[in-house]
Amino acid sequence: MIADRTLEPRDVPLGGLRGLRVHRTLPSRPLPTIGAWCFVDHFGPTEAPMEVLPHPHTGLQTVTWPIEGSIRHRDSLGSDVVLRPRELNLMTSGAGVSHSEFSDPGPMHGIQLWVALPEHRRHGAADFEHHPALPRVSGDGWEGVVLVGRFAGQESRAAVHTPLVGVELRLEPGRHEFDLDPAFEYGVLAVDGDVTVAGEPVLHRAMRYLAPGRDALVLEVDRPTIVMLLGGEPFEEEIVMWWNFIGRSHDEIVRAREEWEAQEARYGHVEGHDGQTIPAPPMPQVRLTPRIRRA
Repeated sequence: MIADRTLEPRDVPLGGLRGLRVHRTLPSRPLPTIGAWCFVDHFGPTEAPMEVLPHPHTGLQTVTWPIEGSIRHRDSLGSDVVLRPRELNLMTSGAGVSHSEFSDPGPMHGIQLWVALPEHRRHGAADFEHHPALPRVSGDGWEGVVLVGRFAGQESRAAVHTPLVGVELRLEPGRHEFDLDPAFEYGVLAVDGDVTVAGEPVLHRAMRYLAPGRDALVLEVDRPTIVMLLGGEPFEEEIVMWWNFIGRSHDEIVRAREEWEAQEARYGHVEGHDGQTIPAPPMPQVRLTPRIRRA
């Protein structure tokens, strides 16, 4: 079992060397997933635009959560949605989908997450959901929004395919205690300031991983602070992640890449970009292997 630990953010350019800079905490070398959460990018606050041309996905769900600023989402299913702060976009790739994301001018801050799809849902049709209103929860000195799953007696209608939870929490200064599901493992992302998680200091943008077995969590902050709580039952299926694809083998990833480059029908077409897309990078010179947990 992986022990509790802090995952430090990595600075990554989104969409090329001159693209939007993001702070990535998941996947990390010792920990590829928290529940089925397999990717966490924290972007902003920034004035830099998000300009991501059509690109493909397989084997995953994208979860887009703006805190400030708006993002226009267009996809190969025909969706064309402007996503605003504290609204949720949830796109399920199935066997293949493509989409673009462009921010409106002005300040921008938010989180982009991926969820690995289990075997029974990673094939077949893609889907897209826009949730402008999500369940709200609150307590003494805190309030939150339930993106997915169930928390504090409220449950989101967003479709997930493994036991999972995601909650944005806004904390006033002080000590706050929350009930947890002991079957879940959790990650607490320090979104806009430092936070003490179960007695351990976690710096801004870092994430604290908590192993299964806890039925309660104490968070402490000394100023108004946003955190993201992510959790789920440990994801037992081995996954191979590369670029925008999640599969189960090297050969499956190679095929997904080749079919994107050939503009095969599995990925569809995103209107409004005059045929422009993001080309797939070259495959690495080694065979891709499943990501494993390292104690």
